[in-house]
Amino acid sequence: MSFLPLCPNSLLWSRHIRLCKFNTGNSSKTFSQALWWLLLGITLLCSPVHCSVFKIGLLGPWSCDPFFSKALPHVAARLAVERITKDPSLDLGHRLDYVVLEEECVPSRALVRFIDFGKLSSAFIGPLNPGFCEVATLLGENWNKAIFSWMCINYKLDSTTQHPTFARTLPSPTRVLFTVMKHFSWAHVGIIASNEDIWTDTANKLASALRNEGLPVGIVTSMRMELFRIENPKWSNNTVCDPCVSVIILCMHSVLVGGQEQATLLTKALEMGLADGRYVFVPYDTLLYSLPYQNNSFSIFDNDEKLQEAYDAVLTITLESGERTFYDAFREARISGEITRDLEATQVSPLFGTIYDGFYFMAMAIDSARRKGVRVSGANIAQHTKNLSFPGFTNQVQTDHCGKGLSNYVILDTDGHGNQLFPTHLLDMSSDSVMPLGRDIHFPRENLPKPDSSCWFDPDVLCTGGKHVIKPGLNCIVSMLLISFLIYFLLLHSILNSQLFRGPNKIILTLDDLIFINPELQRKVSSSTRVSNPGRIWNSDPGPNESCCSKTSSVIHPLYFGQGDWVWLKKFKTGAAHHLRQSSTSILRKMKHLRHENVNLFLGFFSDCGIFAIVTEYCSRGSLEDLLRDEDMKLDWMFKSSLLMDLIKGIRYLHHRDFAHGRLKSRNCVVDGRFVLKITDYGYNELLEAQKCPYIQPPPEELLWTAPELLRDPDMRRKGTFKGDIYSFAIILQEVVVRGPPYCMSELPAEGSICLKNWGQAAAAMQ
Repeated sequence: MSFLPLCPNSLLWSRHIRLCKFNTGNSSKTFSQALWWLLLGITLLCSPVHCSVFKIGLLGPWSCDPFFSKALPHVAARLAVERITKDPSLDLGHRLDYVVLEEECVPSRALVRFIDFGKLSSAFIGPLNPGFCEVATLLGENWNKAIFSWMCINYKLDSTTQHPTFARTLPSPTRVLFTVMKHFSWAHVGIIASNEDIWTDTANKLASALRNEGLPVGIVTSMRMELFRIENPKWSNNTVCDPCVSVIILCMHSVLVGGQEQATLLTKALEMGLADGRYVFVPYDTLLYSLPYQNNSFSIFDNDEKLQEAYDAVLTITLESGERTFYDAFREARISGEITRDLEATQVSPLFGTIYDGFYFMAMAIDSARRKGVRVSGANIAQHTKNLSFPGFTNQVQTDHCGKGLSNYVILDTDGHGNQLFPTHLLDMSSDSVMPLGRDIHFPRENLPKPDSSCWFDPDVLCTGGKHVIKPGLNCIVSMLLISFLIYFLLLHSILNSQLFRGPNKIILTLDDLIFINPELQRKVSSSTRVSNPGRIWNSDPGPNESCCSKTSSVIHPLYFGQGDWVWLKKFKTGAAHHLRQSSTSILRKMKHLRHENVNLFLGFFSDCGIFAIVTEYCSRGSLEDLLRDEDMKLDWMFKSSLLMDLIKGIRYLHHRDFAHGRLKSRNCVVDGRFVLKITDYGYNELLEAQKCPYIQPPPEELLWTAPELLRDPDMRRKGTFKGDIYSFAIILQEVVVRGPPYCMSELPAEGSICLKNWGQAAAAMQ
C-alpha cells in the first residue's frame, strides 16, 4: 500500500521567526534551546501521522451526467472526511484525505483514465460504471489498493480469493432483486436501459448476474428517444410484449429524482395498454440510495395524471430510512454549518448519502485492520469489512461475518392517486426474506402478475417455460447426457494415462529414457556416445546370470544423465512404493505443471526394476546448506538478500498453486550455476501419503526446521501446512544471516532444540 506524502509546507509556520543575537555569556543555554527546537522539528516532520496521508479517490462520471453531479461528490466526501477525522472511536494511523476523480463517459476511455489515477490515491470508491469494474478491480489488486463500490454487479467480484481487494458498500443489487422476485415468484425478466453507456453496461451486467442465479432473462435492450415519437415503438414489440415476462427492470434515472426518460417510457406504456397490471416495472437506480419517502410528496405527479396512473404499475425498492430521511439529515448538516453550499435538500440527489456512507465504510475497515494489528493495505482493508456497524448518513450500516451488507430495503407503492409512496414490504437482508408491513400493494386491476413456478428459485430443479419439467422424453435426454459424460470421462482418462507413458512430456520414465553414470568412472559422457547408446548403463555389461535390476541398483547414484541434461534423482526408500496409485498420478501431473524460476523443475518419475525416484533438474552449485558451509565462498549481504528473495518467490509460487512443501530446509534449496536459488523436494510428502507409506520418525536433526505445532501431530507433519512452511523459512533465514546450522546460537544438541520448541509451544498455549 502506498501512501501519499504530505506537503512539507503545510507543517511550516507562516509567521517569520525573529532571530536574536547569541548572548556569549549564556551560549550553552542558547545552544540547548536551539538543539531542542531542532529535534522537535525533526520529530514533527518525520512522524508517520504528519508525513503520510491516506487519500481516497472518489471515482465517477460527475460532469458527463447531471444527475450524478447533483449528488455533490465534493461536498459529500468533505463532510465524511471531516466527521471521520473528529470521530474519537476511529484510529486510522494516517491523515485521511480525498480527491474527486472524473470518470470518462465512454467506458473504453474511462479505463485508460483510471490507469492514470493509480498514483493519485491510496484507495478508491467507485467506479460507477459496471462496464469496467472487473478490470478496475484487477488493477487495484495489482496495485494492492482497495476498490469499494456500490455499483459493480458482477457476481464473480464477491470471491475474496479471486478479488481480495474488492468490497461492496451496499448489498448486491442482484441479491436484493432476487429476494423480491423469489418472494412474489416472478422469474421472467426483461430489462430496458437508457441510451447512456453507463446504463447499457449496467443492463448487460445485471442480465448476466440474474442468469447466473438461474432466472430466465428475456431480451435486454436500450431505448432511444426517437422510438417514442411513433405509434408502435420497437421496444414494445421486442422487449415487453412477451406473455412470459413478469418484471421489467428500468436501468435509468428514476422519474422520482427527475429522470425524464423513465417518465416518457411509463407514459408511452400507459398509452399502449402495457401499464394495466400485466407487468411490474422496477426502477434499478433507487436500489443504490435511500429515497426520501416518509412524509414526502413527489411534485412530479402533481400536474401529470397520466404519469401518476402509469406509476401505479411500478414497485420502487429503496434503502430503508432510519429515524430521519435524507432530506432531514442534509438539513441538519446545513444548520450545523458542516455544509456551506446554499442549496435546498430537495435539490440534491440522495446518492449523496451513499457516497458519504462509502467513505465511512472504508474508514471503519481501516480502523478494524489496525485494531487487528495488520498492515493497512488494499487486501487487508477489503478483508476487514466483516462485522461492521456504524451510523450512516440516514440509517445504520452493518455487515455480517462474511462482509455482506445487512442494510434493509423497503418496497414502496402508490395508492393509485396522489403523489406519495408508502412502504408495503420490508426486505430483511440478514435472512434474505420479505416481510409485509400491513399495507397491501395497490396495483392496476387490483391483481399482481401471475406467479411463475417456484422451480425457478430452486437450484436443484430444472425449469423450462415456467413449469416443472415432467415431459416423458426427459428421462431419455438425461440418459443420453449421462452416457455422453461417461464416454467423455473414459476418453479423458485414456488420454491422460497415455500422456503418462508416451510423448515428449511424459511423466513415467524408465531405463530407456535415462543413462546412469558409474560414479567410479569420474568422467562425463560425450554427446556422440549418448546418441549411439541411448539406453546403455555405464558399467560392465551384466553377465548371463545377472539381471538388469540387480546391476542397476548397484550403480545407482544421485546424479545421472538423461536427454542431454544433468538431473537429480530422489529415490524412495525400499518398500515405499510397489506400484503407482491413481492418486499419485494426479500429484505427479500437478508437479509437472509447475513452472517457476525459483522452483526446481520436475522432469518425471522413474519407475523401473523396483526403483522409484523423483527426477528433477540438476543444479551445479549444490544445496543452500552446502553453499553456506563453504568457507571459501564469500557471501555479502547483497548476495544473501538475493538468495532469500529467490526463496520467498519460490514459496509464494508454491502456495499460490496450493502446494504446501512440508519439508522445507536449507538442504532442499538448491543453487544453479547462475546462483539462482530453487526449491526442490516438493510433492515428496504428498506422494508418500498417496502411496500409503508408513510414517517413519526422522532423526532430530531433520526436525529442526519443523514448526512446533507439527511436531506434535505426525499426520500434519507428513502433509505440511502453509504456516509450517513460513516457520521453516524463518529457520533458513537464521541460517543465511549467521551462516550456521539451525539454533547454532543456543549451543544445544538437536534433541534439546526440539524439546525447547515443544516447551515453548505448550507454554504459549497455556497462557
